[in-house]
Parts: sequence; structure tokens; C-alpha cells
Amino acid sequence: MTDHTHIEGLLGRVALADRTAFGELYRLTSAKLFAVCLRVLKDRGEAEEVLQESFVKIWRGAGRYQSNGLSPMTWLITVARNAAIDRLRRRQSRPEQSVDVTRIVFADPAPGPEARVIAGSETGVIMACFGELEPSRAEAVRRAYLDGESYDDLAGRFDVPLNTMRTWLRRSLLKLKECLSR
Repeated sequence: MTDHTHIEGLLGRVALADRTAFGELYRLTSAKLFAVCLRVLKDRGEAEEVLQESFVKIWRGAGRYQSNGLSPMTWLITVARNAAIDRLRRRQSRPEQSVDVTRIVFADPAPGPEARVIAGSETGVIMACFGELEPSRAEAVRRAYLDGESYDDLAGRFDVPLNTMRTWLRRSLLKLKECLSR
């Protein structure tokens, strides 16, 4: 990956409607954002659609990105993750439809080569950082940010008040951020 300053500069140029900067931003970040979408949706086709929607949102909203000491990748990942969760919730709220099984084409559920490379290079570091969290906190983070469960669902699952769950997640993310920056 490239440094934070370069991505922030690209976001600034994208905010000014610089198509070249947008293309470079896409080239540098699309594999990572696709992996995030795929992790939440577990469907390659939908993940590709959500990735495209995410980049439209990034193009339109780049001016809202503020450099406040946080990684610009955090903002980009949040845009993609939220779009994927929105899609997941829409999918879950749709009424069941009858399916003509003779017309189903099954997509390969395996991650593509880009996603495998990204996952392989970062998995060890991320797993080590998750290992530093209490098991219940690590599971809550996985369920919230990787599986798209709502805070309400998590509070019920772990039998804690909603604000306690929010605190767990916030503190856990801060610990993960600290671990990943070492």
C-alpha cells in the first residue's frame, strides 16, 4: 500500500474533480475495498456492485474527508463497509421470492487473486492484534465490522446495554489501531 499522505493528496484532488487522481486512488485502494465488501456480503457479484457504488460516493463526497490524524484508508473503508452493510440489510429485508432453479448460475465463492494476496499479507498481523483483545471483545468487533451485525443485535447477543456495546467496540478499535501501528 502507499503512504497516508499520498492518499490524502489524492482525496484532495478528487474533491476538485480530478479524474486522474480518482483513477490512481481507485488503482491503489480498490482491491482492499473490494475485500471489505466481499467479507460483508459474501457474494462476489454484489461486492463488485457495492464497490462501484462506493467509488461513486467517494467521488461525490471526497470534499467531506477531513484529515484529522486518522488514516484516509479508514475513511475509504468506512464508506465501502457502510455501503456493503446497507446492501446486506436491504437484501435481508426483501420478501422471499420464488426462484427458478433451472436458471441459477453459481458464482465462484472463492476470493479472487487480489483479495487472496491482500488477505494473505495482512492476516497474520491482524490476527495477532485480535489476539490481544479479550475474546468477547474480539468476537463483537468481528461481528460488527466484518459480518455487519448491528449494535443492537450485538448488545442482545452479549447481554449488555447498548451503550456498553458501543464502548466495547470503540475501545477495541482503538486497541487494534494501536497494535496495527506498531
